[in-house]
Amino acid sequence: MRIAMIGTGYVGLVSGTCFSEFGYDVVCVDKDETKIARLRGGEVPIYEPGLDDLIESNAKAGRLTFTTDLAGAVADADAVFIAVGTPSRRGDGHADLSYVYAAAEEIAQALGDYTVVVTKSTVPVGTGREVARIIAKTAPKAEFDVASNPEFLREGSAINDFMRPDRVVIGSDSARATEIMREIYRPLYLRETPMVATSLETSELIKYAANAFLATKISFINEIADLCEKVGADVQSVARGMGLDGRIGNKFLNAGPGYGGSCFPKDTLALARTAQEAGAPVRIVETVVAVNDARKTRMAEKVLHALGGDAQGKTIGVLGLTFKPNTDDMRDAPSLAIVPALQKAGATIRAHDPAGMDEARALFEGVIWCDDAYGTMTGADALVIVTEWNAFRGLDLDRMKTAMRRPLLIDLRNIYDLAEMARAGIRYVSVGRKSVG
Repeated sequence: MRIAMIGTGYVGLVSGTCFSEFGYDVVCVDKDETKIARLRGGEVPIYEPGLDDLIESNAKAGRLTFTTDLAGAVADADAVFIAVGTPSRRGDGHADLSYVYAAAEEIAQALGDYTVVVTKSTVPVGTGREVARIIAKTAPKAEFDVASNPEFLREGSAINDFMRPDRVVIGSDSARATEIMREIYRPLYLRETPMVATSLETSELIKYAANAFLATKISFINEIADLCEKVGADVQSVARGMGLDGRIGNKFLNAGPGYGGSCFPKDTLALARTAQEAGAPVRIVETVVAVNDARKTRMAEKVLHALGGDAQGKTIGVLGLTFKPNTDDMRDAPSLAIVPALQKAGATIRAHDPAGMDEARALFEGVIWCDDAYGTMTGADALVIVTEWNAFRGLDLDRMKTAMRRPLLIDLRNIYDLAEMARAGIRYVSVGRKSVG
């Protein structure tokens, strides 16, 4: 099996590498010559645990190569995956499909024998049909079918998600294309991975519906957390009581500063826009988007409130900048709203992130960058945990009290125990729980 992966962003690079781990010959294609040169030299442009080792081993085995030559990669491929970016368009929030359609046209010009062209990027309903139309128009004699194969990769655990998925979704109207896709994922049969074979439109909508539902759970528990603070309840106990119900489940019920990243923000916006255009608006999803946007600003206000409403001249330490742990991804991270708001209120920001410092430096001005958590808290009037990296879960509380100007910890991820903070003599403010000290 020969596979061409168009795009070496997060989805394309992880997927292509994992396919090569299955034993297939995979060529990853990108227009960015610098990125391809880095990959050929063994340098991985994204942070994903375990990915560098997989790339190295499969490249050495000759199963994984990188190129800027799309035509050469496509000509010999049995399946071509489109894994280019689909960012939110400015103004209307819809997915920008210009990269997908440009890739489809280039692929059409390079097709040889029968090929399955697969949309791996997250795309709105109807995109697969348009890709097929573009290819047929550009290369009327080409033998091909279009399939949809949405990804369900979580940053920080993407390799495990690919190798041990909950399900594989295959959308196509062609039995031949569906059979080839099943063959590509045959290595997963031993794990009895469910294969959901459906139409193009259904496959495309599955990904958006899944992400929107998870985003809804996050915004729901965040609003419940606000209610808990008003009535004296504990959101973690509420979430546990809810999550033990098998109809609900406990995942994505952790109160915090709101969702971010490369998927939920743009996918909820795109689904809402698609639904509006179809005349079937998804009001719940629209509300989820609004709640999440407001959530990040509310977290900055929470920090200011803990400081007595005045941050002028104060120093605030910020632990964690990426949208979640085990990634360097800063896209739509809550810190992007929280840090500037605190700076605008007059605070000096000291910050540290285990993997996102390089990305963050390009996005923030006036921040004092620190090498570790303890450097971040030195001389601070308050310490804020924004991202729940493991490195922040077991901080030396006595050292914290000594390092800070006053021991105030504002934990936006609820990773510490209330009783432990009380014993340590640290003023502790968390989300959806009572304050200590």
